[in-house]
Amino acid sequence: MRDNMEFWQERVDLAAAFRWTARLNMHEGVANHFSLAINDDGTKFLMNPNQAHFSRIKASDMIIVDANDPETLTGPDAPDPTAWGLHGGIHRGVPHARCCMHVHSIHATVLATLADSRLPPIDQNACTFYGRQVVDENYGGLAFEEEGARCATLLSDPKDKVMVMGNHGIMIIGDTVAETFNRLYYFERACETYIRALQTGQPLRMIAHDIATKTSQELADYPEQDERHLSELKAILTDEGSNFDK
Repeated sequence: MRDNMEFWQERVDLAAAFRWTARLNMHEGVANHFSLAINDDGTKFLMNPNQAHFSRIKASDMIIVDANDPETLTGPDAPDPTAWGLHGGIHRGVPHARCCMHVHSIHATVLATLADSRLPPIDQNACTFYGRQVVDENYGGLAFEEEGARCATLLSDPKDKVMVMGNHGIMIIGDTVAETFNRLYYFERACETYIRALQTGQPLRMIAHDIATKTSQELADYPEQDERHLSELKAILTDEGSNFDK
């Protein structure tokens, strides 16, 4: 542990999430951002430094951003204006969004390009998000401050943990890095299944509303999977000699 750095475990968890997101090819090179609130109202948060590739990010690289202080944009490795706009807007306006992960992963972004961008309950993974997703139908260009504030209004309902950003990508929110990354991982998996099912051209077998609702709640209540998932990923990285926790 770095004695001179606060929130060390949170930094390590974020670094592991960045590394694994890159490994799964769910990254966008040196674009996209993850953030984690570190104060009570969520307006101060850890974030990846500007233009750093997900595959190289270390715990000590994380910067601290203050969504209420525009001077944040003048500091070393300051976030780019779209990171400030989108993540700052959500952390200011959505206190329950403690962790935010924004990516343009392939299958979720394909979903975001469809006229109907809601993920339907066609399998167990998809049921995780049944009744817990919102679609942004009004893409307004790069996520500068005004666009970020608009996006934040769509996440006002605490049950909505996924925002499919139409014509853009996805925003996943949660309480912790482990919870949010687990949700990000399974949303992309569910989107891949859906897109591949559409590609067959065959009719889809939908899960009934009551069963999908029941399954969604069962998965939400399933114990410890998110923490165990991230712990295993950190163990793999450590076994490989990764410097993610430096």
